[in-house]
Amino acid sequence: MKRVVLACVSIAALGGVAAAADLPPSPAAPYYKSPAVYAPPAYTWSGLYLGINGGGAWGRSSWTTAGSFNTSGGFVGGTIGYNYQMGEAVLGIEGDIDWADINGSTGAVGCPAASCKTNDNWLSTVRGRLGYAADRFMPYVTGGLAVGDIQASLPGFAGASVTNAGWTAGGGIEFALPGHWSAKAEYLYVDLGNLSCGTACGVAGQTVSFTANLFRGGINYRF
Repeated sequence: MKRVVLACVSIAALGGVAAAADLPPSPAAPYYKSPAVYAPPAYTWSGLYLGINGGGAWGRSSWTTAGSFNTSGGFVGGTIGYNYQMGEAVLGIEGDIDWADINGSTGAVGCPAASCKTNDNWLSTVRGRLGYAADRFMPYVTGGLAVGDIQASLPGFAGASVTNAGWTAGGGIEFALPGHWSAKAEYLYVDLGNLSCGTACGVAGQTVSFTANLFRGGINYRF
């Protein structure tokens, strides 16, 4: 009897193993890929732009017979430029032309009642720019040609004026705004050289110089 029971148990065990072998394999656990993190494209400064600028100026004028004195005033105008970005370096050229009212006068010897006066009515620059692109923030240095007028007047004399070409250098910070806009803050030193005024300004050999420190802001639209 025991042999019969053992035989039945053995047959049942073998049948279970065979049945298990015939079962389909368990499905693999599903693979979940983590979603990609969106990284916005880096800002590029390359391209053409137009804008407006304005600010204040503080400088000096010097007359041969009256010495040096302060000048000050304001200006406003338009800007055009183009940038080309290579890695983090930004090379550009920028030009602007501004209406200006920068003037000063002195009452030194030969200039009664502060009557020796120097005035600048307009100013334009054409400059190279070299910037460092830190994404949407760009500090830069700049320099090049400056052109403007120097006017000198003294009551009782004809006075004189000239359009002079000089030089300018400075630097600034520009940062990108939403959309196609950017804003900048800038400093420029401008030297327009000398006006040979002569007897039209009182005495033979009279010369008048003009320099200015420009502090300005600007808004540009980038295409």
